[in-house]
Amino acid sequence: MKKIITGILSASLILASFTGCGSEKEKDQSKKKDFNLGHLNSTAHLLGFVAKEEGFFDEEGLNVTLSQMTSSTELVNGLESDKLDAVLLGAFGGMAFQSSGHDITYFGGAMTNGHGYIIKPESAVGYERDDINVLKGKNVAVTKNSTDDLELQILLKEKGIDIGEGKDKVNIIYFDSQKDSYAALLNDDIDATHVYSPYASLGQSQGYQLVYYDVDFDIFKNIPCCRQTAKTSDLQKDNDTYVAFERAMIKAYKFYQENEDKTVKDVKKYIDIAEDDIRTEVYGGYSISNPDPDKQATINVKDRAVEVGIYEDFDLESQINTEIYKEALESILKESPDDPIYTSLKEHFDRYE
Repeated sequence: MKKIITGILSASLILASFTGCGSEKEKDQSKKKDFNLGHLNSTAHLLGFVAKEEGFFDEEGLNVTLSQMTSSTELVNGLESDKLDAVLLGAFGGMAFQSSGHDITYFGGAMTNGHGYIIKPESAVGYERDDINVLKGKNVAVTKNSTDDLELQILLKEKGIDIGEGKDKVNIIYFDSQKDSYAALLNDDIDATHVYSPYASLGQSQGYQLVYYDVDFDIFKNIPCCRQTAKTSDLQKDNDTYVAFERAMIKAYKFYQENEDKTVKDVKKYIDIAEDDIRTEVYGGYSISNPDPDKQATINVKDRAVEVGIYEDFDLESQINTEIYKEALESILKESPDDPIYTSLKEHFDRYE
């Protein structure tokens, strides 16, 4: 009987040991903070995809859920209704909300450049790439308050081309989202549309002709698009959470710089298009996904919008938070002071803050 009791006690201790480990693991999981990130149907938002798939959010104690939205309006509504904690929002599109009183703040970057225009081939006969005159007399589908909208208006103003109907003008027809403006090409009365990644590659694979990429023009060098954005009040009251989020995004940047094939596969889980198209958009030299807030470049976007008459001037600087990124990057550099990718991020930040 003594042996049986001893055996039972031993089994109980072993079971308790396993139960204890399981409870500890569950406890560790329960310590992670839930965090909801909104994004668009764009390869440009790869830092969020990589941070999720490669476990960087987990490393930083965040249980991140990614939610795809269709427009800037949906993203901002998600923030203001507390359904989303952060979004990857076009810098120019976000300004439409900031300038009208919405208290949202940029605290990091997501993509620079990566925009362009495509056109039906029958509407581009006799024109070469980068010749903006191809859009004269055409109906162009554009998402309202997109970076592409701003870039087109800058180019038209530079070339002395008016907006409106007529053979020497460009007729801009606005839509609510990239998805809608791209789909509008199926209509007979739409000749061209703006595109952000991956729609440039998709369009060309479907037989449309490229008009231009913004990187083709020196005036658009380092023009920021999507910014990491949150409610100003959330950034103020929960600084540590957003620093942890930013650390994960910085780690994701390093991974994407060093692991092309795996990055492409991570992106494909969220943007289900051909891997070759993803590779072109991500590594083809048309854009860069960088977590830096790029404060000065973002303010320059606002200034350009004011110059072409899209916005009245407003105080954007107060709605750009560089401290979260700075704190996150400095903490990572303490852990990896000699890493060339992290040090290059520090050099970029010091130059453009």
